[in-house]
Amino acid sequence: MEHAKIHISGIVQGVGFRPFVYNLATRHGLSGWCLNDSEGVVIEVHGNSIEHFIRELKETAPPLSMIEEMTVTGAAADAGLTGFHIRESVSEAGKSALVSPDIAVCADCVREMDDPGDRRHLYPFINCTNCGPRYTIVRDIPYDRPFTTMAPFELCEDCAAEYHDPSNRRFHAQPNACARCGPTVWLAEKGTTEPTDSRRNFDAIAEAARLLKEGGILAIKGIGGFHLACDAENKESVARLRAAKRGSLSDNGKKGSNKPFAVMAPDMDAVKSFAKVSGTEQELIEGIARPIVLLDKLDNNGLADSVAPGSRYFGAMLPYAPLHHLLFRAHGFIALVMTSGNMADEPIAISNEEAAGRLSSIADYLLLHDRAIYMRADDSIMRADGEKTSMIRRARGYAPGPIDLHLEGETPECLAFGAELKNTFCITKGRRAIMSTHIGDMKNFKEVEFFKETLANLKKTFRSAPVMIAHDAHPDYLSTRLAKDYAAHNAIPAERVVAVQHHHAHIASCMAEHGVKGTVIGVAMDGTGLGTDGNIWGGEFLTASMKGFTRSAHLEYIPLPGGDMAIKEPWRMSLSYLVKAYPEGLSPETAPEFFSRLSTEEAGVVTKMIQGSINSPLTSSMGRLFDAVSSLAGIRDRITFEAEAAIELEAACGEKEAVDEPYPFEVKAGEPLVISVLPVIRAVVDAVNSGVGKAEISARFHATMARMITETAIRIRQANGLERIVLSGGVFQNRLLSQLTQNSLTQAGFTIFSHEKVPANDGGVSIGQAAIALEKLKGE
Repeated sequence: MEHAKIHISGIVQGVGFRPFVYNLATRHGLSGWCLNDSEGVVIEVHGNSIEHFIRELKETAPPLSMIEEMTVTGAAADAGLTGFHIRESVSEAGKSALVSPDIAVCADCVREMDDPGDRRHLYPFINCTNCGPRYTIVRDIPYDRPFTTMAPFELCEDCAAEYHDPSNRRFHAQPNACARCGPTVWLAEKGTTEPTDSRRNFDAIAEAARLLKEGGILAIKGIGGFHLACDAENKESVARLRAAKRGSLSDNGKKGSNKPFAVMAPDMDAVKSFAKVSGTEQELIEGIARPIVLLDKLDNNGLADSVAPGSRYFGAMLPYAPLHHLLFRAHGFIALVMTSGNMADEPIAISNEEAAGRLSSIADYLLLHDRAIYMRADDSIMRADGEKTSMIRRARGYAPGPIDLHLEGETPECLAFGAELKNTFCITKGRRAIMSTHIGDMKNFKEVEFFKETLANLKKTFRSAPVMIAHDAHPDYLSTRLAKDYAAHNAIPAERVVAVQHHHAHIASCMAEHGVKGTVIGVAMDGTGLGTDGNIWGGEFLTASMKGFTRSAHLEYIPLPGGDMAIKEPWRMSLSYLVKAYPEGLSPETAPEFFSRLSTEEAGVVTKMIQGSINSPLTSSMGRLFDAVSSLAGIRDRITFEAEAAIELEAACGEKEAVDEPYPFEVKAGEPLVISVLPVIRAVVDAVNSGVGKAEISARFHATMARMITETAIRIRQANGLERIVLSGGVFQNRLLSQLTQNSLTQAGFTIFSHEKVPANDGGVSIGQAAIALEKLKGE
């Protein structure tokens, strides 16, 4: 070939791809041009080494890029073209390119920032084509400076020279700036956005660090929103932050929350001073996405107990914005609490005015800057299981990176509205699924507005025009109502609006992530999901494909006394299981330690509710079983945040993760199979009455659940011959249960699929809904 036109789609904008193409073409002596368009990058080349050029395009592309598709066609000869050029971007209606997630500041930029001789010494917005903000500053595509929140900052002469110099690392770096022409940091008192004094950038950051060191709480503007920060070693500061953000834990634990705070440490040595870190965990925490990583605590770790009370883990991350690095340069913190800048059940604050209004009841000061955040993005959370990694919360650093749905042919666009809790939505474009950043629990007006804001932004960015809508089958979820309102407003016909059963969506989400086709055994374990029989499911074994599912087995139904109150007060689930486990008669002598913690009156009222089926819907939830055992073992009777009882039950196991003998259970024949855990409940009661420690009870219970899942799966395999098994649902965020279950299933000869890129919890449901809806449309 002597003349070629190449169109590349994928993540190829904002990652240094055009400068890479320019330098590669120049090295090969090719003439031509390249540009960004609304689908990716277009290249035209003329010369004698085009085949070598194309091979190197694929093999040596920039590390942040992702080539999804490359199309090469012939091009007309252009004798008048000399040299290689980067042309102005072209925007085309209806077409979309992928937007890179935000990337941590690179080592080269950190070195320059630390160099007293560099003109960006101590500048908190240093970046280059290999790092820095992307998704959170993009207003539109193509990804060029005028379409970002950097548009108001005109490049100075030096920065403009770098931007136009092909040999420079900042060649066409859209957020490029310096202290002369770029954004500025300043410190403000709470309740205002006005500077406290004339200090700017590092001087203001150094003063903020001093205030933190002296016990202050600061709201700090980052890349995707605000953090609330304090010194993680300062017990009084952490306690004050917890009380201000989460509420007081007075009144027998009915107010406030023990939900763990994330911490940020300056480097790996600091992280290793308070947490255990495996090789896989270190790779994860040091990666370009810089997520929060769940790490086992060290004993006597030095951090305040109230950072993560009751948990076996710290959620730790390393600095990802230059501003973070400078905070640690100014003072030698081991770790700073860096929790989301919001009140409970609200989206993270992103504007200076929003922070001054919403966060001033918590923060003493605000560290602000004038680079606007266009798209909110909380910190991502991840976990390592041996050499594998799994996503807990998918947000900054990962969203809106695409997930390949492994579809073939023309595929209509679908919009899936996700679940009620840990909500995300999902847009499909061709074979890609584009999941939103973590939205949160859809329980109030502000979260709904955040959902609508993010949806409008992503629809514009990806030129999305959905013709099919998917939503959870629960008719009362806010996400369901939003889906139906959207369909009505956009005249989408009723047959194109698909209600998807919650646990089927869980299994489909994992299948979609891994490109699994056909039928599998799906194990969906979580807290709540409306079943097709009107009951609350959550301990489900499905024979499932994208086309549909059969319920092959489930945990035995148990009353949920008080509905949502039984979720907030796990002792109610303990009592419900006890009533069913001792039909011959239940008395305080049956489980004396448990009943000693309850008032006679409340125990009597709830017992009557259970026996009379009064406000006690039936549930098969595995999450509620974990709650019940946690309470019976004397670990947690009332929770202060979601899944706290189960988290503390896992933590109680400590180092005792191997047991010789699981508790008894029964898999009852029928269609579907019904799994009775009443023998487990009686065994736990006997253990507590005999003085067995919480660690052994926890270890045996986790081993029992792994054995129960395996034996049930074997029974299903015997009936239908299926060897592939898919694990999904929030219960599998329990690392101990996940490891024990996968080890047991592997020994039994199953091929296992579990989540890696998509959360196992409800944050992954939207992609499963979309995959099922597209399969339905394909069938039609």
